[in-house]
This record gives sequence, structure tokens and C-alpha cells, in this order.
Amino acid sequence: MSNLSLFEPFSFKSLNIKNRIVMAPMTRSFSPNGVPGENVAAYYQRRAAGEVGLILSEGTVINRPASSNDANVPRFHGEISLAGWQKVINDVHAAGGSMGPQIWHMGVMDDHHSGWKPLTPFEGPSGINRPGNTNGLAMSEKDIADTIKAFGDAAADAKRLGFDTLELHGAHNYLIDQFFSDKTNLRTDIYGGKTLAERTRFAVEVIKEVRKRVGEDFPLIIRLSQWKPYEYNSKMAHTPAEMEAWLQPLADAGIDIFHCSQRRFWEPEFEGSDLNFAGWAKKLTGKTTITVGSIGLSGEFLAAFKGESSEPSSLDELLRRFDRGDFDLVAVGRPLLADPDWVSKIKEGRTAELKGFSKEALAELL
Repeated sequence: MSNLSLFEPFSFKSLNIKNRIVMAPMTRSFSPNGVPGENVAAYYQRRAAGEVGLILSEGTVINRPASSNDANVPRFHGEISLAGWQKVINDVHAAGGSMGPQIWHMGVMDDHHSGWKPLTPFEGPSGINRPGNTNGLAMSEKDIADTIKAFGDAAADAKRLGFDTLELHGAHNYLIDQFFSDKTNLRTDIYGGKTLAERTRFAVEVIKEVRKRVGEDFPLIIRLSQWKPYEYNSKMAHTPAEMEAWLQPLADAGIDIFHCSQRRFWEPEFEGSDLNFAGWAKKLTGKTTITVGSIGLSGEFLAAFKGESSEPSSLDELLRRFDRGDFDLVAVGRPLLADPDWVSKIKEGRTAELKGFSKEALAELL
């Protein structure tokens, strides 16, 4: 199948990108003391020069004492860290690219294998990050209000520094996702509730604050997932109606683009239809969607941490769904982590030059 449709420009509000390919956010932990350096800027600039349409940064944490469990994850607050991000976006723009930071609060986490701990205990809706595992504190209403403001501050800084968009990390059992899930949100106040729709309140308030701080013309993305790192087959929305009750409040609050994380993009979300998560999100809300999940490789991401390698794979099924109109943008992770020129090779039909992926690629900024 022809891949030309992936190389059509895309414009929405103030965002104008050269093609439909997005670099997915991937945690790298190469920012000592939370400060992205010259090596991080060069890493992203290489992807911009390699014709990536939109780069989404690795997760970068907001100004809360326990927003991170890793000293080498970048921060999106403080003069020194923000100066590092200014260098990143300047270099990406100089190479003709577009970029948004992924704004992140990890929520309640397991302790990092390095032994490093934040200055205060981890925080989340109910102090747990999976059933039966308490490793943090339940947030007070003041904690929640301060966190919402911190998301807004990060968003305002993203716009001030010149980023083209931003993404809120609402997936993979991190803070916003912990509020969504009935397994980690056991609250009985206004931020809890028996239904998924009720448990969107924290995310809705974050989105409204971010929208207020960046204005109407700045595109807002949220990354969502059904699956959890501790339960791959987890589903918060079991039916299209439940999914609509989850997504529509986020759209109404100001989200423009849903980034729908799956481990394998080709897997249907609900019985009776081959639509994937991004396909359903677009159908239910009418919003722009990004699909992601094992695109261009034979294996899935989490297996890489166990030492499993992946080889290049066909894009035919992706293109079939894209050309059918299931989603608007396509996020690529490991192929771009291992090869900054992956997009150029796809565009030019240089498939023999495509590289596989192994966990060794995680050990350095290629």
C-alpha cells in the first residue's frame, strides 16, 4: 500500500505540521537533577531533521515535591530546567520541526530501583497505585488545588517558551489516570465516585486550568490508556457508552486531540467492530485522534524491557485504517528511539535500511 497519505500536512488551530507522524513520548532519564542538557536537545533535533511531523517529549514533571520517582527524569519547572527546554525547542524549530512537552505527574509510584526518593511521600487520589499497594498519601483538597495550578503553570511555560502544543499525561496509571480508575480512586468526595464519568472531575479541572492559561488557539492533547502496567487487559470503559461518558467531559473541558495508547494498534476496542481505541475516540467525540502501539515493529514495547528484540514490520494494516479515516495522526515510539531517520526512510521507500529494536537502544540517546 502507498504510504503517501501519511505525508499529507496537518493543521489544527496554531499547530501546523508537515506530515501525520508523531514521535511518541518515551521516558529516557538522561536529565541529571531534572535538567535537560545539550545531549537531550540534540536527540530531539535529530528527529526533527529526520522529518518527524510532531515530536512529543518524554514525560516532564510539574512543580510538586513528589511528582517524580526518578532524579534523572526532566522537570518542567525551575529556571535551570526551563532554560534546558528552551534550548530543546529552539533547536527543534531550527531543524524545521514542531514539538510539545508531555506534562506529567506520576502520582503514587513504587520506589525507584536506584533508591532515590522525592522529598515528600508520593501522592495520589487514595495513596495506592494498584489494589493492595499503599506507597503514598491520599491528596487533600488543597493538594489537589495546588496540583491543578502546577499543571497550569507548566502549560503557561510551554507556551511562553515557544512550544507548538502540549500533551497531558493521563495514561498508564500515573496521577490523572489514578483518578480515573476505580482501582486507585477510592475517594468519597467530589473527586471520587462510582462511575467513570464522576471520576473525570480531576482531569476536567486540570484541563480547564490549562486551557485558561494557554488560550483558545493553543492545541491541547491528552494521552489516555485503558491498560495499566500492572494489568495489561484492564478496561475502564467496557462499552462505547462508558467510553463516551469518559471522553466527552474531557473534550468539553478543552481537549482538542486524544492520544489513544494501546499496546497493539490493530486490536479492536470492543466486540462487534474492528475499530481500535483511537477509532472509537474519534467516532464518539468527533475530535482529532492519534493512534499508537507497536507501529512498524513486530513486538510490543514492554517486552523490550525483558530483552525481547523486534524487527521491522509492514505498515499495510495501519494505512488501511488511516485511509478509512479511523484516526488522524500516527505516533511511533521505538523505531524513532532507535533511528532518528525512520520517517525519512519510510517516506523514501528505503525499507531495506529500517532497523529493528533491542533494549540496548534504551541505554543511550541515539
